[in-house]
Amino acid sequence: MPDVPDFESALRRLEEIVKKLESGDQPLDTALELFEEGIKLSRFCQSKLQQAERRVEILLKNESGQTQAVPFETENET
Repeated sequence: MPDVPDFESALRRLEEIVKKLESGDQPLDTALELFEEGIKLSRFCQSKLQQAERRVEILLKNESGQTQAVPFETENET
């Protein structure tokens, strides 16, 4: 996997890989390499999202000004 400086770059590259794989025009070896890179990028993105979620939880405060962990709800959970 090439150096990925940030979440946005990784997500863009992952989208490119998905488009290439969906086209079905890749030889098997190339498709496998793209798939492997995609898995690594997916894990990288998931890790970054989990880090961001933990930071959001830490920053949320209750009425008395103390930090309070609040579960992060996604759109699908509401």
